[in-house]
Amino acid sequence: MSDTETEEAKKKDKPKPVERTVTSQRSIEIGGEVVRYTATAGTLFLKDAEDEPRAEVFYVAYTRDVPDATTRPVTFAFNGGPGSSAVWLHLGTFGPRRVQAADAAASPSPPTKIVDNEDSILDVTDLVFIDPVGTGWSRALGETQASEFHSPKDDVTSVAEVIQRWTSRNGRWASPKFLAGESYGATRAGSLAAHLADEGVMVNGVVLVSAALMFQTLVFETGNDLPYVLYLPGYAATATYHGQLSPAPEDLAAFLKDVETFAVEEYAPALMLGAALPDARRDALAERLAAMTGIDAAIWRRQGLRVELGRFCRELLRERGEIVGRLDSRFTGILALDSDDPGEHDPALYYPYGPYTSAIQHYLTRELGYEEERRYEVLSFSVNEGWKWTEEGDKRMGYIDAAADLRRAMVHHPHLTVFFANGYYDLATPYFASVHTARHLGREAVIRHKVREAFYEAGHMMYLHDASRAQLRKDLVALIRG
Repeated sequence: MSDTETEEAKKKDKPKPVERTVTSQRSIEIGGEVVRYTATAGTLFLKDAEDEPRAEVFYVAYTRDVPDATTRPVTFAFNGGPGSSAVWLHLGTFGPRRVQAADAAASPSPPTKIVDNEDSILDVTDLVFIDPVGTGWSRALGETQASEFHSPKDDVTSVAEVIQRWTSRNGRWASPKFLAGESYGATRAGSLAAHLADEGVMVNGVVLVSAALMFQTLVFETGNDLPYVLYLPGYAATATYHGQLSPAPEDLAAFLKDVETFAVEEYAPALMLGAALPDARRDALAERLAAMTGIDAAIWRRQGLRVELGRFCRELLRERGEIVGRLDSRFTGILALDSDDPGEHDPALYYPYGPYTSAIQHYLTRELGYEEERRYEVLSFSVNEGWKWTEEGDKRMGYIDAAADLRRAMVHHPHLTVFFANGYYDLATPYFASVHTARHLGREAVIRHKVREAFYEAGHMMYLHDASRAQLRKDLVALIRG
């Protein structure tokens, strides 16, 4: 037998993968009401033109036990990265169980506690949490490479297939449908709304938690002054929280409105002048920027009035020997690493990362009974580092802009409502960048009237903050109920 024949024989003998599901009946009390539901943990195949599985996507669905669910709302949720599983939205805010974390403080000692989530939205919508290929327990199959799913276009196509297959399998085509994405998950949600609309699948609402839609608003790069303008209110909020401003603002929201006005009407025009900005005006602006951010005026002058994120995170509390968090600037850590990248040493990530990692593995295997020995990939840095941001042959250059896709979906579907949830202390996707994005979705009344915004005194994962998580639930219930 030739080597080729041997390999073919091995392929035939190898057992074919099968889709798995594990279900259980559970209940939770939300708002004084007992909600009985079915939890389903399982996999769905993504298939090729020959109907052969290319990948298996892991998901967890929660469906309320009602006589007829055919018209009950269903929300498809995912996180971002790219390279993140859905654990954060799943065990942080939307699902019926959540991690009991310590908010803006060091993580509690193990073991991590998982408790009933009184702020779950399961009472008003069924929930499907999706782990894209390469995250969670989702993986490529056979000769398919996981990287084949790791571009904006391929990612959206694969998640859309999961949504449509789950909808068909569960007879939910008549249900109002919502998409919920956090961070890069918002990028996915914006483009996904348009992709689904192109395939005749209309969604009723898109929830954008700490949205990354227009990447020009987020990338500090030579020649791109927009992030400096849009991060400024977040810097001001952070300085206020850590007591670095004198006098301290009495009303945070009112103070930030003043900073927003200054950023747009005075700071942005000054940056556009570049070297033509008069010295006297530059010095005056440096003093005002220092008063708003707690960063010394000399640093603002030395940096040409441009203090990028990494420098801000390191400089604000340097005298204390501390760095402030990127994902949530209320968090602080030891200023020990000499790096310009705040993501390399972000206390707002590494404090919750451990508790959520152990919690999801325990919850899925012990509470839901899904047997799997492989490690659940909470965050796949290899997926993130290997992400193909531009399509092969795309000569346009420029920045990713999922807002354009979202606008197209809103134009095609006038009943589509978009909800931006933003944390004041988010320095990964700053709240004012979301405001800018919302303002640029369109001037048409049919679009402006369908955009809602909410702001919370927390960070990227605002649901780590108890009061913000409770308010987020109220805002989402209002959205889903219309």
